[in-house]
Amino acid sequence: MVRINFIGKGVTAEVETGTTILEAARTVDVMIESPCNAVGTCGKCKVRVNPEQLDCLIQDGEHHLSKDEIAEGFALACQAKVMGDIDVEVISKNQNKTLKILDHGESFDIKIDSFIKKEYDGSAKTIVYAGGKVIGEESGDTAALNFGVVVDIGTTTVVASLVEIGTGDELASVSALNPQSLQAQDVLSRIKFASDEQGLKTMYSDIIKEINRMILEIAKEAGINQENIYEVIFSGNTCMIHLAANVNPYSLGKYPYDPQIRGGSHISAFEHNLNISSFGLVYLPPIISSYVGPDITSGVLASRLQDRKGVTLFVDIGTNGEMVIGTDGKLSSASTAAGPAFEGMNITHGMRAAKGAIEIFDIEEDGGVVVKTIGEAKAIGICGSGLLDIIGELVANHVIGKNGKFVSPETADLKPELKQRLVKQDGKPVFEVADGVFLTQKDVRQVQLAKGAVRSGIEFLLKSNEVKAEQVDKVLIAGSFGYHLRAKSLINIGLLPSVFEGKIDFIGNTSKSGGRAFLLNVAYRKEMEELVGDIEVVELANRDDFDKVFVACLGF
Repeated sequence: MVRINFIGKGVTAEVETGTTILEAARTVDVMIESPCNAVGTCGKCKVRVNPEQLDCLIQDGEHHLSKDEIAEGFALACQAKVMGDIDVEVISKNQNKTLKILDHGESFDIKIDSFIKKEYDGSAKTIVYAGGKVIGEESGDTAALNFGVVVDIGTTTVVASLVEIGTGDELASVSALNPQSLQAQDVLSRIKFASDEQGLKTMYSDIIKEINRMILEIAKEAGINQENIYEVIFSGNTCMIHLAANVNPYSLGKYPYDPQIRGGSHISAFEHNLNISSFGLVYLPPIISSYVGPDITSGVLASRLQDRKGVTLFVDIGTNGEMVIGTDGKLSSASTAAGPAFEGMNITHGMRAAKGAIEIFDIEEDGGVVVKTIGEAKAIGICGSGLLDIIGELVANHVIGKNGKFVSPETADLKPELKQRLVKQDGKPVFEVADGVFLTQKDVRQVQLAKGAVRSGIEFLLKSNEVKAEQVDKVLIAGSFGYHLRAKSLINIGLLPSVFEGKIDFIGNTSKSGGRAFLLNVAYRKEMEELVGDIEVVELANRDDFDKVFVACLGF
């Protein structure tokens, strides 16, 4: 056995010799970010060990560390096996405290006719109804105290909104990092993590604990009692809904990728340890497919895609790329695995949208560079929107060629400042975005793969509906991440066809705003449950020419 003292955390783990630092940390609830699920590919789980104790480690993954870092005691927690007693310092940029998460989205006028209703009997008690059935009684007249919560469970972030059901008013809202992302960044790695009993228990308990914390925070802010919250809407992708409902998502990762649950149903809040009314309920909106979940169902509802005339393309860009096309009310959907690059993960200097992250990048006519960071702080990394801005501007200014490679500063006709920023590290070309923050060739490739996945999904969705890009009347970009993007960046990198210019609207967090519609009017539940059954699902994996189209979509 060996002892690992986590400096500053006040805890020590005692584990078997040969256990990794990450595994040891998890045994004592010390959180170390490992978005690649401990396979050693992201380099985000750096910790610092006393250099005099390095002989107590067996390390892999040094390619993510410089020689200086190794000499100073840095190691990858997921790859460093502990062979003797050591002291470990967890490195954190405190991103969670300054995360910039969008909590509003497009909606429409909603007539209130809620699933939860309350009625005072005129004497001594108030009856609580759910869909016309009695679910509980309360002493005295509490009819006016009727609240619900909408929780948008994203792969990376979580947003919770407290709503007064009688008026439809949002009383408070809070957002946070999804704690599951610290251990498995994307959907596929999360499915793998949660496919065994212990992994599912960890994922489920982490998200329920965080949702309870958020409910407590918004209830306190609004000055209401949590016992007067009677319904919670879980809006998120199919995998996140499985995990929040404590349902093993293993089937989503193997053919034929069938969900274990279909949504359009309730689960007990009490049985899932949610701190609301003891007879409260959780509504799971209907699921379109294994990779097009209730967050997209909510988005379709919020944007009223089924009511729009002409051709409208709805795209939610994030760790997954989900899209729905509406042609005079007829809907088709598709999804692609974009991966974590758009969230700033798997990027050398990538980070989430927190203080110090570069979020806007422009190149002026004289080659001068304009950089804007979140919180106007010193640049310490690049978030997703900044990443697409940077690559879009470098493509438009011929620093990156159409093939995705950096041009040679010796032979390319570049403005002087851009030439100065195109330098080499370890013999490889990199672009200096800001002091100490660089974009590498590997980073560009990551974005190429992600944008190629989304663009190929769009191409197949158009093709399956016999629609040409120029026939699209409106493009709706949904999601917290998508809201912070700029149309010119999406077109510059080729994620969207150039003919979409002038047709793009950014409609925000429709997972949340659609969830609010589900909460306030019960009729939308039946409407969407019926509509989901009519949505055509275009399975890209079954297309013989997918690889060919995907490769064609990689170029800028």
